[in-house]
Amino acid sequence: MDECEKQPLLLRDEPPPRQRDTDGGSYPWKFVLGLMGLFALLSWHHAMHSDSFERHNRKDDDGGYCRTYAGEHIEWKACGQIGPDHRELECSSIDVPMDQFNATNSGSKTFGIPLIRMRAKGASRDDTATQNMLLNPGGPGGSGLEFMYRRGVQLSTIVGEDKFHLLSFDPRGINQSQPLASCYPTPEARRELSSDVRNKKIVEDSGELWAWTANFVQACADTMGEHGKYINTPQTAADMNSILDAVGQEDMVYWGFSYGTLLGQTYATLFPERSKRVIIDGVANQFDWYESPLDLEEMADTDSVFWGFLDECIKAGPGNCTLAPLANTTQELFDKVVTFVEEMRDDPLSVYVNNTVYGVLDYWAVWYNGIFPALYKPANWYTLASNLASMLQGNATDAFLAYGRDAAWDIPSDAENVVSLNDGASGPQHWPEQQDRKSLVDKLVPHFNQSLFGASEYDHYFAKRAWAIPKTHGYVPRRGVQTAHPLLILSTTYDPVCPLISARSANAAFGGSRLVEVKGYGHCSLAVASMCIVRHVRTFLYEGKLPDGNTQCEVDGPYFIKPEEGSKTVSTVQFVDQEEQRIHLAQLELARDLWFKPW
Repeated sequence: MDECEKQPLLLRDEPPPRQRDTDGGSYPWKFVLGLMGLFALLSWHHAMHSDSFERHNRKDDDGGYCRTYAGEHIEWKACGQIGPDHRELECSSIDVPMDQFNATNSGSKTFGIPLIRMRAKGASRDDTATQNMLLNPGGPGGSGLEFMYRRGVQLSTIVGEDKFHLLSFDPRGINQSQPLASCYPTPEARRELSSDVRNKKIVEDSGELWAWTANFVQACADTMGEHGKYINTPQTAADMNSILDAVGQEDMVYWGFSYGTLLGQTYATLFPERSKRVIIDGVANQFDWYESPLDLEEMADTDSVFWGFLDECIKAGPGNCTLAPLANTTQELFDKVVTFVEEMRDDPLSVYVNNTVYGVLDYWAVWYNGIFPALYKPANWYTLASNLASMLQGNATDAFLAYGRDAAWDIPSDAENVVSLNDGASGPQHWPEQQDRKSLVDKLVPHFNQSLFGASEYDHYFAKRAWAIPKTHGYVPRRGVQTAHPLLILSTTYDPVCPLISARSANAAFGGSRLVEVKGYGHCSLAVASMCIVRHVRTFLYEGKLPDGNTQCEVDGPYFIKPEEGSKTVSTVQFVDQEEQRIHLAQLELARDLWFKPW
């Protein structure tokens, strides 16, 4: 089948949102689209009569034009525009062997990997000097296609709009990749058969989860069949080489966030000779991920971020944090919030909005759908504080509407379980002392008690002990890896799920790498605005230069900002020029965007 025929087209029919000017006014989008349409028509007319167009385009069976570029081995097709200046996106796809490391296992079986790209501004069709930067937003389960549609413009602003083609993809088994990582044959089966661990008590209710998990892990194996065994991170790392080969590029230029740091570390270890510019941001410990039954570091700083939320609230005062008037100290506010939410375990709140919107707001909804994901993005702290303050004062409507009806992160696949469990120490053989429910609970309870948010992994560890799909990869993380060029490692001081200690572990594992720490809270460096971080990223990408030693960056601007006043923080930050101001605004947009699922 022709590449242009089979590649995913994610054309969007809805008009773009109204664009705001710097004074808070708005442009009529129909007028803007009219002008853009006129310019596009003139440009298209010119292109249709140019030799370049004939060389690089041909019609597919649907009448759309396929594009080719010098040095590449795939075809692309337009698949939408994003941003106020309507940056064009193009899509394609490649087929990769089911088993990248053993052709005999694959036979004719493959995975289809969808690709999406935003080319650098000003790059011609014959340009072979501009490199593709591969992006992974996190997961496992994060969609590179969706990431590019939503935040490609801001990422391009940060790295430089004319410096790199931004190229992302849906990893094998995820989103529009085929076959999918799924434990349910249909959406209906998912709704009917899924277990709900919400508000379950770890000890008292563990029998139900133990019994359900035995069926779940078997359903995963049966639903995915042979392909399910090869949905893992080492295979995805090898797929990235196939992507580079398709676009005719030898050197890996990569920026991976959260789970994307595991993918980046795995790639750099497997293929050090191609790892020329690798950035890992919000770092997970690959040694725990692959080798330990329990993730020993994941929540090392989670409670510190929660404390930071409350502490910054008290510092911000009543004018900027609506929780602040309820306590005089951080400790007092901590006690009030935790005690109130804990009581909701046994006494959830009844909320009635109208005869179509009502229900129960319980402990799980507030703690794991509300507070926990907000720890990732301090730009959302103002709203969280407002919802909690109203709830503590007797009005739970806003908290119910925000957290009570749907999960804060609902991704309709099983990629998180499938990839992580295929990667790590999964299956009864790795849990020799936990062959019954009681022994498993006895092992997990002390682990969970290390953090106020530890029980978020409740069902995951039950599945990890019972996992029925055999491990098919032989990847073993190692230390002392010498890559073609040292890695740039980014972290905040207090990350709720990828702590600084894990970034330091990666720093020690890759020779010559450097760690840049943003002195603040949040998940990944993009959780906050910091021009210092951007300068380090650009210097690394453009010149290959790293700081002389591990270094720190400050956060630009306060933590508690009213959502409608976010752009006003620009006035409190000193910029060298308008370009830095544009970058700061892009960082603020990324900082407000909760694209990460808590992995």
